Amino acid sequence: MILPLRLEALTFLHVIQPLTLELDAGPSTIILGANGAGKSVLMRLMHGLLQPSSGRVVWSGQGRQAMVFQRPVMLRRSALANVVYALELAGVAEASRAAREALKEVGLAHLADRPARVLSGGEQQRLALARAWALHPEALFLDEPTANLDPHATREIETLIRAFDAAGTKIIMSTHNLAQARRLGDEVLFIHQGRLVERAPVDRFFQQPASPEAAAFIKGELPWV
Repeated sequence: MILPLRLEALTFLHVIQPLTLELDAGPSTIILGANGAGKSVLMRLMHGLLQPSSGRVVWSGQGRQAMVFQRPVMLRRSALANVVYALELAGVAEASRAAREALKEVGLAHLADRPARVLSGGEQQRLALARAWALHPEALFLDEPTANLDPHATREIETLIRAFDAAGTKIIMSTHNLAQARRLGDEVLFIHQGRLVERAPVDRFFQQPASPEAAAFIKGELPWV
């Protein structure tokens, strides 16, 4: 097990102010905040893509984690080869078989041989999730995974996110879609100007926000910076 995850007095340049928190396995964690609040930077720090200016990120053990971005990177090869490549880098045995199973799980088996870069936006995002699914991650970071998708594609991605959750993967996700946060989240971390202003169960956050910044954000009155 790699969880819990602890952030100890974490900072990053001027973007993330001193921040301390612990995330446990289980509840889906939604990170909310205006543009420029530091959500994406915080997730990259957690995942290890960025190194903090001070403080540290501490995982309790060794294990797999994965991250899916708003605009997934597609290699110049087939959908299947994209997944195989990711699995080979991770040292997964029988990568081709595992990749085909992952494509089946996300509904892309019929597109296995199609060049990944000609897939639709929703299909590319499902392919990115297939790469993550095949790793069986204990923690999955999702950085606004449906921001550029139409409602139908959004529903497909949300179904897959629920499948990860049901399989025991810890979901840590940023979104600007408040309805989506309610649908998928168990708890909310609200970030404002690089500070963790509020942490609360999702229902309480939306019904009784504890900070004026969160209340303004929910009403759409908090300026985006």
